[in-house]
Amino acid sequence: MSVHRLHGNPPIDVKVVKSARAKRLSLRVSRLDGRVTLTIPKRSPLREGIDFLETREIWLRTHLIKLAPMTAVHAGGAVPYLGGEVPVVAGQVKRTILREGVLHVPDEATAGVRAKAFLKTQARDELAAASDRYAAQLGRKYNRLSIRDTRSRWGSCSSDGVLMYSWRLIMAPSEVLHYVAAHEAAHLVEMNHSDAFWAVVARICPDYDRHRLWLKKHGDQLHRVNFGD
Repeated sequence: MSVHRLHGNPPIDVKVVKSARAKRLSLRVSRLDGRVTLTIPKRSPLREGIDFLETREIWLRTHLIKLAPMTAVHAGGAVPYLGGEVPVVAGQVKRTILREGVLHVPDEATAGVRAKAFLKTQARDELAAASDRYAAQLGRKYNRLSIRDTRSRWGSCSSDGVLMYSWRLIMAPSEVLHYVAAHEAAHLVEMNHSDAFWAVVARICPDYDRHRLWLKKHGDQLHRVNFGD
């Protein structure tokens, strides 16, 4: 893997990947964070891939402009939390604390990083409680729970009962977070996406379709929040 820079205003860094499985040149822009990836078949020369990239530069820049801008979390701004916006204020506290609808952080310089740490802690607590609730309703148990910053999925359930979630779900409405927890708990019963699986989801989260649609429409925005780390 390497990085090729398209010079211009602004310059664009493109990750270049050689793939044995790729049959043709392809250019992909992630809706989540705007990252650009150029995939080149293993037997094709690098120069051929760069030439392809340069012929697609106008398309690429047009596509990037259409993406929602990154939102930076900083003191004096706000951070998404459970579907709303919470103001971030720096100073007069020794540790990060949410008080009367305002997130207080100790200093301005690390406001974004501290806000992220707060969200990750809250995400673990909320998702653990939701997972406990839904697993109990189904008469099942999970082995452990982990929180990550995944780009391709909001959650997963392994065959040995390990639940994994994206901590960014804490920025979505609470009912959306609970839907994902119900979805993964349902995999403790049905390790697939069959009709039987969705019947289990519907039993513990009757309006799951609405929350699933929210993630399809707005989920990429959760990945476009930058914490400056």
